[in-house]
Amino acid sequence: QVQLVESGGGLVQAGGSLRLSCAASGSSFRLNVMGWYRQAPGKQRELVAIKTSAGSTNYADSVVGRFTISRDNAKNTVYLQMNSLKPEDTAVYYCYAFHPLSTYWGQGTQVTVSS
Repeated sequence: QVQLVESGGGLVQAGGSLRLSCAASGSSFRLNVMGWYRQAPGKQRELVAIKTSAGSTNYADSVVGRFTISRDNAKNTVYLQMNSLKPEDTAVYYCYAFHPLSTYWGQGTQVTVSS
């Protein structure tokens, strides 16, 4: 059973930076897609950024130019570098992974951006 473990959340002032990490354990295969979603209070979970094992990426419009996703395929690990953070980035960030027939989620890590 694949498990995703996130780290790196916290409290930061607007304009600051954070780096999230997510490591997948229990997988003997390279996960096709890894990435990040987020959910703010009272809102639906939304895509932040995803990256395929082949290197293709997809970002939410709201984070383009500020967030960068990267992967270490050999370690099934994904990172999210978040710069120029805004109060509206405040949310629980969930690691996500997809492999044919299976979707996996981390437990979530809180990111809070103060104004």
